[in-house]
Amino acid sequence: MKLTIHGAARQVTGSMHLLEVGQYKILVDCGLDYEKDRSIISNENFPFRPEDIDVVVLTHAHIDHSGNLPTLIRLGFEGQILCTPPTADLTELLLLDSVNIFMRKTASKGGHHKRGRGKFNTHAQPLYMQKHVMDTMERFVTIGFNKPFRITGDIELTFVPVGHLLGAAAAVFKINDKGEEKSIAFTGDIGRKNYPVLNDPQPLPPVDFLVSEATYGGRYHGKDKTVEQTLIEVIEKACIKEQGRLIIPAFSIGRTQSLVYTLNKIFSTGLLPPVKVFVDSPMATQATKVFRKYHNHVNQEAQEFYQKRGDEFEFDNLTYVETLKDSRQISNYWEPCIIISSAGMLEGGRIQDHLFYNIQNYYATILFIGYCAKGTLGHRLLRGDSIVHIKDRELAVYATIKQTDVLSAHGDHDDLMNTVKAIGKDRLKHVFLVHGEGESMQLLANDLEKEGYGVTMPEKGVSYII
Repeated sequence: MKLTIHGAARQVTGSMHLLEVGQYKILVDCGLDYEKDRSIISNENFPFRPEDIDVVVLTHAHIDHSGNLPTLIRLGFEGQILCTPPTADLTELLLLDSVNIFMRKTASKGGHHKRGRGKFNTHAQPLYMQKHVMDTMERFVTIGFNKPFRITGDIELTFVPVGHLLGAAAAVFKINDKGEEKSIAFTGDIGRKNYPVLNDPQPLPPVDFLVSEATYGGRYHGKDKTVEQTLIEVIEKACIKEQGRLIIPAFSIGRTQSLVYTLNKIFSTGLLPPVKVFVDSPMATQATKVFRKYHNHVNQEAQEFYQKRGDEFEFDNLTYVETLKDSRQISNYWEPCIIISSAGMLEGGRIQDHLFYNIQNYYATILFIGYCAKGTLGHRLLRGDSIVHIKDRELAVYATIKQTDVLSAHGDHDDLMNTVKAIGKDRLKHVFLVHGEGESMQLLANDLEKEGYGVTMPEKGVSYII
């Protein structure tokens, strides 16, 4: 059995891991690598032949885990894609949204020069088109949580819920490798306990090998304030005392639903006076429909709220903004308000319009509620840049910049440690750390090694016989 980490090796984006059992090839996740210092064209240069992959196993819908699936199919993959039902629905939304965002350069022959040979011009084309997304969705086969699924006579897959996002799962494999029983789990992204809307992660079963994310290695979520207390404090200052506007960049899928549900609890129970709330993301509206469709997957608190007060994702003064025209009208709304818009790292979407018109507004507060990768506009604002580039303009930053991790859907250092320790070092032979920046990964590796676990932080493309 051979494991090769082809993506998210000592970085956060582009998760892609190849597991080979004899001649059978399983690709776990196929995410887009969108870190700024890497060319988007690298996403179509797979380090293997796509047609040689037998099956893809998808842990969850986020684009850094799912976003390169249409490219894989465009270049020859013909197998099935296995995931949970909510992951399939949410992935379709995200992939359709990604069409025309990620571009690749192609050469076309045209013109002449002195020797009469054609010269090549480069043109930007989408990494994939809507047709490729539709082709991708036709390959999906969905499997429920905790239901063993036999991929082949020698390979069994079970999806174990890990929180983080609706439908997110660790992929746990039981394998007969030339008569020897082996097991390996891929965590995908691990969630945290007591997160709004989502269930807590389930402990993983005993396995021989673990490929674990390390996003929050060395970092700890604050525990002194609840989600509600943190939001009340920020809203009260930004919208009530200062009579200004609060802008919250949030991923349309997952983070926005948890945020809206929390605001619902705050306003419907009278913890704050009413404030107008705009959810400016058509994809968030569609994603919320998926959350309603899979209402049996949300946590007990959200289900009880639904029984007592109705829809968790609807309340007075909440408006889901659909059209671009209506989105632009928000800039003319002069009453205090909360604007929730995507994307969370500010690298595209309608949030850039709101930033463009408010970054120089002394009465605007921008609240980051999630991780921002290095190189993104969100990262530059958080590190304190006084001037930022938005929509072909250099703009001074006068708005108040705040950050909280109470709505981060990633487990922190303790959560990651506990995930590994729950398996037990008597059974677990080795841990491979992925999906984290170098420093975070090293801090997590250090603590795991102190506990007696064997740990590797793979370089991209290096293979391990396990």
